[in-house]
Amino acid sequence: MATTISKLASVDARAEIDEDVEIGPFCTVGANVRIGRGTRLENGVTLMGRVTLGEFNHIYPGAVLGGDPQDLSYRGSDTEVIVGDHNIIRECVTVNRASEKEDGITRIGSHNFLMACCHVAHDCLLGDHIIIANNSLLAGHVHVHDHASLSGQVGVHHFVSIGSYSFVAGCSAVRHDVPPYMLVEGYPAKPRCVNAVGLKRNNFPASVVTALSEAHKLIYRQKIGLDNAWEILRNNGHLGPQVNHLLSFIQGQHEGQHGRGRERRIAA
Repeated sequence: MATTISKLASVDARAEIDEDVEIGPFCTVGANVRIGRGTRLENGVTLMGRVTLGEFNHIYPGAVLGGDPQDLSYRGSDTEVIVGDHNIIRECVTVNRASEKEDGITRIGSHNFLMACCHVAHDCLLGDHIIIANNSLLAGHVHVHDHASLSGQVGVHHFVSIGSYSFVAGCSAVRHDVPPYMLVEGYPAKPRCVNAVGLKRNNFPASVVTALSEAHKLIYRQKIGLDNAWEILRNNGHLGPQVNHLLSFIQGQHEGQHGRGRERRIAA
């Protein structure tokens, strides 16, 4: 199919636009933008700076991708935003370009759903199959792993890592890393239980959910310590790949600063 660009859109002639792209009225597309096949921009979308969109993304009115990082140390270097395929980015979402502090890329994977008024700050790294509900805010350098879900009005501190298949409840303040497979909630957010609903929806066997629940009980309720929990889980036959991943994640978190494992590496 042919590319369709509204006469009311402002598209720089140097932008690279693939076939079967739709660009609605009042969109602004800058010179350093690349848009992949089948992507649709509704009215009033702004793509500025270096932005690369993959295929079959759907971006809704008022979204702004590629704005300068909101970082006082930024000195204007040519950083970028890279977005994968099949993402839904709803109204008034903002995704900032990276700062100069890491690899210069703010990256969003594929098959993600960012609901209205979310903010993805500079240097964030989002995996695949992530859901972020309305008005949730990711500070700079946040990593969100595959299949994680954030409810509405969640605030995430800079350098936090949010583990795969985790769930963050609405209005939570996420100051520490969120372990994979856990449901966290509160101000500040803390692991409350295993994300059993999310795991079942993703076809995890009941035995895995049971093993993760046992790990949660030992670590967060009985608080027996990571080494002791590891030994008990091994002796009880619960030390499968998912439990090992959970325990390794928590170990890395404990080695970091302020409950954020990645701050250890940045500080180093």
